[in-house]
Amino acid sequence: MLKGFKQFILRGNVVDLAVGVVVGAAFTSIVNSLVKDLLTPLVAAIVKQPDFSGLNFTINHSRFMYGNFINAAVSFLIVTATVYFFVVIPINTLIAKARKEAPADPTTKKCPECLSEIPKDAKRCAFCTSQL
Repeated sequence: MLKGFKQFILRGNVVDLAVGVVVGAAFTSIVNSLVKDLLTPLVAAIVKQPDFSGLNFTINHSRFMYGNFINAAVSFLIVTATVYFFVVIPINTLIAKARKEAPADPTTKKCPECLSEIPKDAKRCAFCTSQL
C-alpha cells in the first residue's frame, strides 16, 4: 500500500501541480500587493474617492450597499488587467519569439522523378534509381 502511495506522490504531474500551487500562491500575493498598494490608489486619485463602500441607498428600511459591489468590481478589473498586461502579454511575446527561430536545415529532398523522400546528398534515388 505504501509503495503505491510513493509512486503516486513521485509521479511528475503531482509534483508539478504542487509546485504550481505554491508558485501561484506566491504570485497571488505579488499581484494583490501591486493592485492594493499601487493601482487602487492611482484609481482613487483619478476619481477622487478611495473607497466606494460608503455608497448605499435605502428602500423600505433595507440598505443596498452597492458601494461594496463597486469596490469588488473595480478590484476584479484591476487584478485581471494587471495579470493580462504584466503576465499574459509578456509570456505570449516570449513564446512567439521562441517559435520564430529558424527551422533546421532539411535532411531530405524529393526525387524529381518519383517524388519519394531521399537523403539530401543522394546522387541516385533509392526508389526509382534515377540519377539526380
